[in-house]
Amino acid sequence: MEKTSAFRTIEISNPAFEKDHLRFMTVGTASLAGRADICVFVPPGTDELSDLPVVILLHGVYGSAWSWAYSGGVHLQAIEMIRNGTLPNMVIAMPSDGLWGDGSAYLPHHDQNFEQWISKDVPQALKETLPQVSDQSAFFISGLSMGGFGALKIGVKYNQIFKAVSAHSSITALEQMSLFTGTDISAYRQTDSTAESVLATILNNKSNLPPLRFDCGDQDLLTRYNRDLHDALKGHKINHQYEEFEGRHEWPYWQKHVARSLLFFADNL
Repeated sequence: MEKTSAFRTIEISNPAFEKDHLRFMTVGTASLAGRADICVFVPPGTDELSDLPVVILLHGVYGSAWSWAYSGGVHLQAIEMIRNGTLPNMVIAMPSDGLWGDGSAYLPHHDQNFEQWISKDVPQALKETLPQVSDQSAFFISGLSMGGFGALKIGVKYNQIFKAVSAHSSITALEQMSLFTGTDISAYRQTDSTAESVLATILNNKSNLPPLRFDCGDQDLLTRYNRDLHDALKGHKINHQYEEFEGRHEWPYWQKHVARSLLFFADNL
């Protein structure tokens, strides 16, 4: 009996033409009233395995599904870490944000639900297309900048789905989108203003939080906002990890420190 898909369409790349264990899929979803892409790293030698953990990595403003792989080389780091035994086999899924404007902020607006695309559709698409992923797979979420904002908010709000959350150089409140795009903030406004704040989202879910970590470069334009979030979480006695390293809001920083997210997730399996 043919399996029923949750989506209107899913198209996946031909394994004969894949390179470095990356594959691409395009999903037609009602959440976006259209299509969106997912770049997926599947570890080598896992064709016969199932229930592998999954890391969803979110890109920042201006980015897309290719960003983490082809600007950050995260899949190459993962291969090396798996080979040397510091990381278990993990699928890494890198979806586009829905490609609204310069960035969707991973929020619902303009009759598209970018939050649901990440929290519901991406995991479902992976389960439908990859034998290595199932309902028993542990899901984790991370991201950079706008993707850090999305990861922290979505990971905390959908704590029944995501086992742990990590973020790099994160936007911590919607107003900070103005640092990266000329789109008026009113375009992103939510009916519930707490949905526009990482801190408010965490406080709303205080009784059932997944393990949290985040980091930021000491010369990042978002450093003070990350420090403020760290201080506020300490003030509310919310357990979390915050680290600060040398660096700016740029790919060399994220390329270097994304391994910390992967190891954090491995520790929370």
